[in-house]
Amino acid sequence: MSSPSNSQPALNKAMREAVEFVHAEGWDAAPTLFALVPTDLVAAQLDDLGAHDDAPLTLIVQDNLPENLEPGSEELADYVSRLAWPHDVEGVVLAQEIKFRDAAAGADAPARPARLYSGVLREEGVELTLLQLRPTEEELEAAGPFAQDDIQLRGGPDVAPGVLAALRYGLEQDPDEVV
Repeated sequence: MSSPSNSQPALNKAMREAVEFVHAEGWDAAPTLFALVPTDLVAAQLDDLGAHDDAPLTLIVQDNLPENLEPGSEELADYVSRLAWPHDVEGVVLAQEIKFRDAAAGADAPARPARLYSGVLREEGVELTLLQLRPTEEELEAAGPFAQDDIQLRGGPDVAPGVLAALRYGLEQDPDEVV
């Protein structure tokens, strides 16, 4: 049965919040991992009986990632695939900087720095991958003084299926049975 916290709109909203959080931290950053927890659960744990925002999921930054995890590395993939998330965690988002070569631009086009955001929920099929290209200095100059605040995202089906599978695998594991 689907609930508001494990639906595609809930993941979309959480992904946007993750994008804004990571973007505010600036470029050239280590990978960032978020647990997605029902907002009602977080409010109950904090004894917050007042009104909270309309986001069904709250992002909780996992700040205990090993420092040797490079974006796109086998070590990062291995680490993510070995996680087992508690049952209260509805989903996971991983943000990492990568090099992206746009196939539509041709084989000779240089790879550009980009951020890859991959998110999954426990609900089967609820997933999303977004790509944010790092703007060049020329693009920033041409766009004006607040160009760095303009976040442009791309997305689509079948983007980074291995990352999504690794994230989903961690949600499928029983944390009580992991050794």
